[in-house]
Amino acid sequence: MTQYFIHQAEAVFGFERPVSIRLRDGIIADLGEDLAATDQDMVIDASQCVVYPGFVNTHHHLAQAILKGIPAGLNQGLGEWLVSVPYQFWPHITPDLMYIAAKLGLYEQLRSGVTSCADHHYLYHAATTPELEEAVWQAAQDLGVRFVLCRGGATAQGSHKGMKGSTIQPESLSLALTRMEKSYQQHHDDSALSMKRLVVAPTSLVHTSPAEDLKAFAQWAKVRGLKRHSHLLEVGFDEQIAQQKFAMRAIDYAAHCDWLGDDVWFAHLVKADEYAIQRLAQTGTGIAHCPTSNCRLGSGIAPAIAMEQAGMKITLGVDGSASSENASMLQELNLAWLLHRSQAGPEATKIEQVIRWGSENGADLLGLKTGQLAQGYAADLVIYSLDSLRYAGVHSRLQGPVLCAEPAKIAYSFINGKLVVEQGKVLGVDEAKLQQEVNEACDDLISRAMTH
Repeated sequence: MTQYFIHQAEAVFGFERPVSIRLRDGIIADLGEDLAATDQDMVIDASQCVVYPGFVNTHHHLAQAILKGIPAGLNQGLGEWLVSVPYQFWPHITPDLMYIAAKLGLYEQLRSGVTSCADHHYLYHAATTPELEEAVWQAAQDLGVRFVLCRGGATAQGSHKGMKGSTIQPESLSLALTRMEKSYQQHHDDSALSMKRLVVAPTSLVHTSPAEDLKAFAQWAKVRGLKRHSHLLEVGFDEQIAQQKFAMRAIDYAAHCDWLGDDVWFAHLVKADEYAIQRLAQTGTGIAHCPTSNCRLGSGIAPAIAMEQAGMKITLGVDGSASSENASMLQELNLAWLLHRSQAGPEATKIEQVIRWGSENGADLLGLKTGQLAQGYAADLVIYSLDSLRYAGVHSRLQGPVLCAEPAKIAYSFINGKLVVEQGKVLGVDEAKLQQEVNEACDDLISRAMTH
């Protein structure tokens, strides 16, 4: 593996003067203000640049990369949108289409500074072939992304509006566990610098699996030391159904099913009230805060500030491109910074705070030794170039990438010490070819959906 020496980065958090960083054997071997290159180093000039730890995206749906801007769903809330968009199309996504979608989704993340992606992949039904999941693992491997597959799916149609509005035949519990065991044996690596992890992630905690199945999933995950993930309280419908069907609050139903704990995190939690926040905080349960998607679907703003004050670690997710039309973590950081200030004043969020949400906190939640620029941590880092007119006049240069957000100019990006972005180009991706493949994939998907 090439040993890189990042020379004289203009700004790195925690340092007053330009810093140099040596990457060796997949980790940050050395960093400091007076570090010198050796004959073994491949030197990269990082003057006029800032260096961030790579972003850790804790909630995504890669399959949705080919479902952007579906007209029927543009002005719909979550429930109706689920019927019109993802559940209308995903039964017709083949392994080949899935690979193209995953590659596009990962490409979009890499060009915004993501180095680790937790994808909530829920395209499972009774007749799903293993090749559909394998396409996602393969795309992540081909692009060199540190990848966590959150294995979704449903064991009942239940009250999930997308499932109820489709002809999808859910998996049985035994089939889901059998399939997960195969994925666990084939892909999961629980080391701190793992490039592949498996997470147990039923699609919707309240709507898609009976309580006994959720308890079985929890036990299966605990025996293997796996983390757990799901959607919860994205909209008020979760609370409504929990009280109607189970005669308890949604957060209490989660506890009843053994789905709270420091090995669990939920996407969204927009409608979490003070009681729910306290239960989440007391149990160490985490959140993937997805501000763009929540705005796009009109769901609201997750009470992330109250959650952090209660002791929860906030992480960020871009959610699916069908409900955000991009996969940019820079946008999520910028929007998170702005949204909470609009609600609680200019002291509510700070740039350093949202960078921590998008990097260190996400890595801690996933159990990965990344998300920090520190000796011994994974060599996952992004070098943003400030040498362009876009950043002219920005006095807070270290904070410039988040302050200015998109479009970003990435000079270099590394994952596990391997160069994955060079001068704005995602290595291993022929952009013109991928664009053609995506266009053809969308045409194919529409044709399939119309004929069924």
